Amino acid sequence: MADDSLAAHRRDPIKSSVGNVAAQRRRQNAATVGKERRESLVRAKRLCRVGAPGDGDVPFEENDMMTDEEGFLLEDQTSSAVKELKSAVAYQGKGAMQKRVNALRELRRLLSKSEFPPVEAALKAGAIPLLVQCLSFGSPDEQLLEAAWCLTNIAAGKPEETKALLPALPLLIAHLGEKSSLPVAEQCAWALGNVAGEGEELRKVLLSQGALPPLARMMLPNKGSTVRTAAWALSNLIKGPDPKAATELIKVDGVLDAILRHLRKSDEELATEVAWVVVYLSALSNFTTGVLVKSDALQPLVERLATSNSLQLLIPVLRSLGNLVAGDSHTTSTVLIPGHEITDGVVKVLVKCLKSDHRVLKKEASWVLSNIAAGSIEHKQLIYSSEAVPLLLHLLSTAPFDIRKEVAYVLGNLCVAPAAGEGKPNLIKEHLVSLVQRGCLSGFIDLVRSADIEAARLGLQFTELVLRGMPNGDGPKLVEQEDGIDAMERYQFHENEDLRNMANGLVDKYFGEDYGVNE
Repeated sequence: MADDSLAAHRRDPIKSSVGNVAAQRRRQNAATVGKERRESLVRAKRLCRVGAPGDGDVPFEENDMMTDEEGFLLEDQTSSAVKELKSAVAYQGKGAMQKRVNALRELRRLLSKSEFPPVEAALKAGAIPLLVQCLSFGSPDEQLLEAAWCLTNIAAGKPEETKALLPALPLLIAHLGEKSSLPVAEQCAWALGNVAGEGEELRKVLLSQGALPPLARMMLPNKGSTVRTAAWALSNLIKGPDPKAATELIKVDGVLDAILRHLRKSDEELATEVAWVVVYLSALSNFTTGVLVKSDALQPLVERLATSNSLQLLIPVLRSLGNLVAGDSHTTSTVLIPGHEITDGVVKVLVKCLKSDHRVLKKEASWVLSNIAAGSIEHKQLIYSSEAVPLLLHLLSTAPFDIRKEVAYVLGNLCVAPAAGEGKPNLIKEHLVSLVQRGCLSGFIDLVRSADIEAARLGLQFTELVLRGMPNGDGPKLVEQEDGIDAMERYQFHENEDLRNMANGLVDKYFGEDYGVNE
């Protein structure tokens, strides 16, 4: 699988088919989705802030806004709580176990009190070695649960704070086993998920210590918060960029069946976490993408897109669908066959997403359509004759820039057929003429004016199609009417050699000294 280590270069939209480099673009999307997820939709690291019965805490919502004085007080209380835990761990007399549990509960309460817990104070006071001691085998479940909970919230801190958990990782992993109670196993999975969410270095440590198989087995049951937490932790653990973990996960007995079952039947919250697992499985490894496609994973994804209105669920499901469609030529040529029910279903759910009020869904749907439109002539005709095209034309002129760029990929690919070798692509004149007559040229000329190199190249490529392909030599006149000459002349001394040569070549060829003489 040498292909799995290729650098992430995006597909050249008008000159390449989906089979060539869509997998590279898929991996680029995988590299960025973790950041998007942390900043907007689902935090890569999560605090555990649900109060235990009888804690008597003030509701957390009222505690989030803290004054500096309250923050200093919380830090002092945390340092004192760690000292009390140290004393409890050392104590061997009557009631020692309950003394440890009480001390752990107080520390956990302080670490759960604010959205920004006093992790630094806990670490400075020496909490980690004490918490590791409290995770020792043979300890009562109540003690294990409180210790793992403290570690979970410490791991939700800053990168250097998360790394402080390294001595605790072997025991956290060990308590994922079948001999542990479900609450303890789930809390340990939560802590490990926070560690994995920090970055590639810690993911490698977890994988080398054997965290993946027990987490995978925790995802096998039909329902429950433990399954949901395990799926979330796994999505952090396999997010790469090395595809090895994704390949290892899909090979664990029962995991593939569990993924498909959860996508089909589980509640939306669990299905959302499982869909994020599928995002990374389908983004990082051609092997796992092939396994998912052959296992008919497209069907439950399409069904979820058709029936759900949850943005939290729709985004990973749509991204997974896009990754599978972009996976290899097998998917677009033998699975998405025009006229088949599954293919019609894919187009319908993509149209639904284009109509959505959510910009992320519009962008993702356009990306999926661009990969389908880069396939065979039949796939281009399928998209061209669908309800998607008028929506795409509207978005090209009205949507934010990042969506317009994705839309341009779709429309550009609809106008060309795959060319042999490195020559210019063959035109599909019917599509080109129709789209230009419906007003798309101005949107592409706007891209030519863009400071974004990729968008400008796409605009110039489409402009070349218009100049070369419009009947009766009308291309130059149409481009001039949209101020396309001025847009291209801006590249006369541009620092990017490719854009400069492309733009200057088009101006010289179609708007030279003889242009307009006959008129």
